Amino acid sequence: MRRTAGLMVRRSQVTARRMAASDLLWKSAEARADEMESIVSADDRIARARSLYERAVYFGDLGAVEAAERELDGVEADLLFTRGRLIHTRFLEARDENQAKAKGDPAELPLFERAAFLYQMLGDVRGEGEALLWVGLFHQVVNRDHALAAPYLTRCLELATKVGDKSTMSEALRHMGIADHAAGRLDAAREELEESVRLRREIGLMPGVASNLIGLTYIAAAQGRRDDAEALIDEASSIAAAAGANRIVHHIEEARGNLGL
Repeated sequence: MRRTAGLMVRRSQVTARRMAASDLLWKSAEARADEMESIVSADDRIARARSLYERAVYFGDLGAVEAAERELDGVEADLLFTRGRLIHTRFLEARDENQAKAKGDPAELPLFERAAFLYQMLGDVRGEGEALLWVGLFHQVVNRDHALAAPYLTRCLELATKVGDKSTMSEALRHMGIADHAAGRLDAAREELEESVRLRREIGLMPGVASNLIGLTYIAAAQGRRDDAEALIDEASSIAAAAGANRIVHHIEEARGNLGL
């Protein structure tokens, strides 16, 4: 029994890493509308910066220079953040094709770190929280360093909670759960993933709910709660099928095979 339980935990840890990648690919697709909104916002801020420049040059309003710089800092932060996510997604796609050959781009981390710094300087708590999340995800997903990712995920959760950003809260909790799952801290992982599920239900991110339910299935199986595992994977399957989340459906079938469900 101990040998079987150990095998199940190891399999669940491998799947946790794969699910992290899958969920991020889904998130990047879901974020396209937000990114388009940021592009429009960037145009507006550049226009305001030009207007402020004219006020400084023609009317001697020296305070306008600092205001214009803040507008451009916001544009830069959004650009860095979005470019970093695109680089990260490219890594995930490469890893899907050949996990052994996939390598992270060293340019990714500085983009998120600079974005986090700029958001902090601007007093944009939501933006800072999101950027710190992705710093943590770089360490966890690309470098597989859960320990280094932990403080960024924790700080991200604090900031996201402060401004009520449930999407970012759910993502931070998910990846904290992945770290605890990988370390064998199953009770903590269960608590974090269940809270992430609750938040994702609230915001209607149902593919994300299905993704978390797979992790909870592995945890239930490792804890000997087979009935719970079967119920969780069945619910995940129904949700993923209804959402047309084919990538998640694949992971569900993989989990069924690994766990004999």
